[in-house]
Amino acid sequence: MRWLRLITAFLGAALFRVQAAPQTPAEIPFQFREGLIWVAVHIPQSVEPLNFLLDTGASASVINLRTAQRLGLKQGKKARVIGVHSTTVGYWPTRLASRLGGLALPEDYLAVDLQKLSEVCDSPVDGRVGVEFFRDRIVQADFAGRKIRVFSSESQSFPGEVVPLEIRGCAMRLPLSVNGGKSQWTRLDTGCASPLQWVPSNLRVKPRERRIAVGLDRVSIAQLTTRVRIGTTDIDGVPTGLHTKEIFPGEAGLLGNGILARFSSVTIDAISGRVILGPRLIEP
Repeated sequence: MRWLRLITAFLGAALFRVQAAPQTPAEIPFQFREGLIWVAVHIPQSVEPLNFLLDTGASASVINLRTAQRLGLKQGKKARVIGVHSTTVGYWPTRLASRLGGLALPEDYLAVDLQKLSEVCDSPVDGRVGVEFFRDRIVQADFAGRKIRVFSSESQSFPGEVVPLEIRGCAMRLPLSVNGGKSQWTRLDTGCASPLQWVPSNLRVKPRERRIAVGLDRVSIAQLTTRVRIGTTDIDGVPTGLHTKEIFPGEAGLLGNGILARFSSVTIDAISGRVILGPRLIEP
């Protein structure tokens, strides 16, 4: 488990349009705050639900080390956890029976310290629902209605713009381009609050400022405003964190909620290998 990811620093696309309406799915309410998707995870050991983040960028589902200790969970073996230009120690597997809505989650969790993340959020972060939740499913994040919808049938059609989605190892990625450059594979990351973290191939413009990203550690990241193209959709004025080296191998960066939440919905169809962007929301 060398390439397990934790970051908060987060989809979309458009190649063709589809018009048929999908079937009625299972629905799970969520809160959207601090640029993150918060969901309630239920466990037998607690009457109150745990505060989790829905995180397509996390290679494994994560439970906060302090939460695991409070619940008396047996820790797994030590594992090296890699984040954005930083590493820490976690414990894998830490087993926990849990449910999101009426759906059972995988029982193997990575236990790691999420204290730095909790400090910058209004609520303690008990864990992250990682990429395993999205495999063999169609999951829609309805940002307009604040609901997660999970579809059981693979023969679904959704209105919106479609872009290819590639499942590789422990991550999902899609192609996008920045400032008119070539299209590059970028990690789909709903656990990233910022619009985009990017590794420019040749930076011609000097960054205008630096900001702090919180993941495994606090990291100062240079910032630049860019123009992003996902499929045929152009998005101007995107605050973009710049990195001098790959965050994860084979990926040009992280596409986060700062862009995804500009759409009414984002549907992740891991079965058919596609992402569908709903209509754009009106921006202030």
